[in-house]
Amino acid sequence: MSEFSLARAFDTVNVWRAGGAAKIELNRPDTMNAWNKQFGLDLLAAIQEVTADDDVRAVLLTGAGRGFSSGADLKDLSTGDVTPEGRPDVYKVLTERYHPIITGIREMPKPVLAAVNGPCVGIGLSLALAADLVVARESAYFLLAFVNIGLVPDGGSSLFVPSRVGLARASEMALLGERVSAAQAADWGLINRVVPDADFDAETTTLLERLAAGPTASYAGTKRQLNHWLYTRMDEQLELEARIQQEMAGSADFVEGVTAFTEKRAAAFGGR
Repeated sequence: MSEFSLARAFDTVNVWRAGGAAKIELNRPDTMNAWNKQFGLDLLAAIQEVTADDDVRAVLLTGAGRGFSSGADLKDLSTGDVTPEGRPDVYKVLTERYHPIITGIREMPKPVLAAVNGPCVGIGLSLALAADLVVARESAYFLLAFVNIGLVPDGGSSLFVPSRVGLARASEMALLGERVSAAQAADWGLINRVVPDADFDAETTTLLERLAAGPTASYAGTKRQLNHWLYTRMDEQLELEARIQQEMAGSADFVEGVTAFTEKRAAAFGGR
């Protein structure tokens, strides 16, 4: 494959091209690629762009800097859209900004590879698991961090995680909010492969090249089959996640969780 060249530079996302391959690079490295409003708009535009381009035959998602994505930017939640009650309007953020990204990846008629180069947390984990194949650096980890600030899984993770690892392990990840190493994630079936850090870029590029040279229509047909078997209720589940997340955003535990996070202390949840 020829060297990647920059095809489009959004404010927070870069799109690189090399032949039939496209690489979408999450580009807020100073925040470990946390999701704010502009990030959501840019990522959606990038997804739509590579989907519409018939010359793109395979897509890779990865992060700039040390991480894949640290999840939602809590500063953005505190300064963004609010409900009439003055709480973050997470329902609007999810349904208008994030859900089209997740469904766009699942419905894209070409294979999507998530190259997890570091911490993969919250909505960042949802993004990775929306891909068809997930390959991680040996040093990466995965975390359903929502419970640690009094929230619930969103972005499709309440669907993607149990479909990959089953109810018991999904419950453990969602309720305990503990890190899962790349090796453990591969052993559980949460991801496909773990690669030593030194070999990661070369191996993910080789896999992307293989997909870009493969039978694109066949890949698209396989995605349609798997979506039909596993994710026919995806839109319904995304809507449920958004509604429950809005409930959680109105709780005292969410306020305490975010406050504790910003103050770098253990949260003292009251159960309300």
